[in-house]
Amino acid sequence: MWVEMEQPQRGNEVLERRRFERAHLLQGDKYAFLKMKAPASYVAGLGRGAAGFTTRSDIGPAREAATEEVADPAKEARGEELEADPDQFQDPENETGLFSGMVYEADDEEADRIYEAVDAKIDERRKSRREAREKEEEEIFRASRPTIQAQFADLKRGLADMTDDEWGSLPEVNNLVGNRAKKMKFEGRHFAVPDSIVLGSAAQNALETSLDAEQMANGVETPATDMKDFAEIGQARGAMLKIKLEQMAGTDSVSGSSTIDPKGYLTGLQSQVLKTDAEIGDIKRARALLQSLIKTNPKHAPGWVAAAWLENVAGKSVQARKIIAQGCEHCPKNEDVWIASSELNLVENAKVILASAVQELPQSVRIWMRAVELEQDPKAKKRVLRKALEYIPASIKLWKETVKLEENPEDARILLARAVEVIPHSVELWLALARLETADKARQVLNKARKIIPTSHEIWIAAARLQEQEGNTAQVEAIIPNGVATLAKNGAVLSREQWIAEAEKAESQGSVVTSQAILKATLHIDVDDDDRQDVWLEDAQSLESKGLFASARAVYAYALNVFPQKQAIWRKAAELEKAHGTKEALLALLDRAVASVPNAEVLWLMSAKESWLANDVPAARATLGRAFAVNPESEGIWLAAIKLEAENGQIEAARQLMTRARDVAGSERIWIKSATFDRQHASSDAALATVKLGLQRYPASAKLHMMHGQLLLAQRPPNVAGAREALNAGVKKCPTEPSLWIMSSRLEEEAGVRIKARALLEKARSHNPKNEDVWLESVKVEERDGSGAAKGMLARALQTLPTSGLLHAHSVWSEPRPTRKSRSVDALKKTNNSPVIIVTVARLFWSERKVEKARDWFTRAVTADPDFGDAWAWWYRFEQNHGTKEHRDVVATQCTTADPHHGQVWQSVAKAPANAGKTVRAILELAAEAVQE
Repeated sequence: MWVEMEQPQRGNEVLERRRFERAHLLQGDKYAFLKMKAPASYVAGLGRGAAGFTTRSDIGPAREAATEEVADPAKEARGEELEADPDQFQDPENETGLFSGMVYEADDEEADRIYEAVDAKIDERRKSRREAREKEEEEIFRASRPTIQAQFADLKRGLADMTDDEWGSLPEVNNLVGNRAKKMKFEGRHFAVPDSIVLGSAAQNALETSLDAEQMANGVETPATDMKDFAEIGQARGAMLKIKLEQMAGTDSVSGSSTIDPKGYLTGLQSQVLKTDAEIGDIKRARALLQSLIKTNPKHAPGWVAAAWLENVAGKSVQARKIIAQGCEHCPKNEDVWIASSELNLVENAKVILASAVQELPQSVRIWMRAVELEQDPKAKKRVLRKALEYIPASIKLWKETVKLEENPEDARILLARAVEVIPHSVELWLALARLETADKARQVLNKARKIIPTSHEIWIAAARLQEQEGNTAQVEAIIPNGVATLAKNGAVLSREQWIAEAEKAESQGSVVTSQAILKATLHIDVDDDDRQDVWLEDAQSLESKGLFASARAVYAYALNVFPQKQAIWRKAAELEKAHGTKEALLALLDRAVASVPNAEVLWLMSAKESWLANDVPAARATLGRAFAVNPESEGIWLAAIKLEAENGQIEAARQLMTRARDVAGSERIWIKSATFDRQHASSDAALATVKLGLQRYPASAKLHMMHGQLLLAQRPPNVAGAREALNAGVKKCPTEPSLWIMSSRLEEEAGVRIKARALLEKARSHNPKNEDVWLESVKVEERDGSGAAKGMLARALQTLPTSGLLHAHSVWSEPRPTRKSRSVDALKKTNNSPVIIVTVARLFWSERKVEKARDWFTRAVTADPDFGDAWAWWYRFEQNHGTKEHRDVVATQCTTADPHHGQVWQSVAKAPANAGKTVRAILELAAEAVQE
């Protein structure tokens, strides 16, 4: 009963307390709730979606975060994305992953590696196309939206041509900041100068002529000296100055003679380097640091050496010697201190110092060698070295220096014999002894050295070089393989790069056979079977670039022994022999090549051509005869035989061969060459008939159609209608051949129908939108017409072909003279140094009379593309105007070696019927006359 009555009573107390609190709030204390205790489940900001947080001051029992049921609706109300549950799509039977409990074994690793290799292979296969696509997209983007720098590049380069007057006429940039603010105008206003400034300025340079009261009060107390005569004071000063000058000049006041050379004294003054304040400050700081170092650690030898050299650099030699002497006392077992002391002292003192050093460090080779350097007499040097060898008999350096001082080879041999007894494992001493011995004794020395040092490859190479000097080539080829095997047995295995370096060293020293034997025995080391050909060709090219032609020849020989059927290796070896070998070696190599690869048409042609160039026509005929037997349907061999007979005046034999070639091989190229042969050596009618027969068999041959039109125009009178019909048929059959369109356009233009010429070129551009010849011909047609549309056509052409050398070269010459140079710089960048642009730059220097620069740029052009005949023609014409006969001969010789075949002017001259059979130099002279400014 009491419990039941107590519960209502407690409830009444709670209600009373709440009424009191509410009444307290109503009375004005509105912040009283802050003093109240928060409910147990209260979370600040929970109504607006806050999940609760804990700051650094709350470390301890943190507040409980809001549950997902409460936080998610608040986040959805604010529009936030809910976090995905990682276990949402898990397998209900296995909540932690299907394979999480399994062991990662070797087969799993192998499978991952295979998948990665497949992915890499697929990515590599698509890499070139992806990079090309990205590059094209970037070029299109740059063309459509060029950068500000690219847009103003021409204008910025044009600033270089502005004169001083033009620069001066540029308006100044005004400062427009704050123009609206009102400023006080002081112009035209004057202010009075204060009296204090005027009085101060007047008294600045005034002299005070009176004494104050204090000075006048005790004036008798002014101290006085014994010397009151000012004349005596002046004489004393003069005497002191004279004494100082005599001391500085080194003059003896008794005899009046000078103890130094005045010229040398002046030279010494000039050689003195005045130190700046910064250097002096650095020296002072370094001196303080080093003094602290040697005081705190007097056994630290580098500190004494550094302190001494610092004083020497500062010009205080005496102090430097004093410091290094203290260092020798504190660190008598350090050779650096003794050597530094000998370098800082004079020669005689240095000898005494080194004598003391030897007593402290008798096993120091550096101290003994320093003592040898101080001696000037060879006998004294020998005496010091022999004394050193008594203390250090195992020093190779001392033995070598002792042998070097011996003038008598016999004495040197005796010393080396003693040296190898004392130091039997020194390869250098054994090799030096072998060089001083006779051939037989040297062989014995090397055999003995090989037994003592079985891991030295230098001894084996020395033995091979000794056999080569005696002429035993077979012994050389036997020694090197035996040495490689013995070294491998003893664990001294060298890499192929080390062996190649030894071969290079042997050839550079004149041992060619030894070098070839080394390469033959070691080229196969560390090379995979699939990579052998590529690696060996790279080795040969590297050796050839270093001028080691015998070693490169050995690499090719070894590669041909392994791959006798590889045509590429035979060609590389033939090119090496042609460039750096003899005619006999080249012909012998080509005979071996055609015997090994009889189906290689190129090798047969190279062999026949080299025989012909050697003026051995029968051998060339025999070579081609053997080639016919193996390759009866080879058009290259047929045409080479025809050319050989035609060049040697056997026209009838060449015509018969041409007829047989048309019957046996009958290729398009043979029909073209047949028509050309008939045009040169028969008649135009016979050539026309041959062309018509060829067109019946090959109606899509562009060259036959062009020859058909040319032959009709060459008739007298020209058959313009027939030529127009022939060319129209050609462009229909071969719409992608630019030369046919250009010929047809020029025919219409010469006939006065320029509208049709433009129409033909328009069709040509539609069929060949990326051909620079068609675009250039379109520009030239507009220029010849004079309608003013040439500039727009050239802009369209450059927009379509931004990397065309021909178009950029034409645009350079279309510019005014002051802007051509800047335009050529842009053209070089956009065309990636095209040979046509390089020739254009050379011609610009030529027009400015800069002969040497023009010659250098012509050289660059022919180096960039030796097959570009127009570059040779321009260079030869330049040398005709500004060069000597030697310059022209050099150009003609290089052009003959290059034998160019391309170029607009060069092809038109070389393929003209009147120039058939002419030499390269003759064509060069004609092309030089044909080029136009």
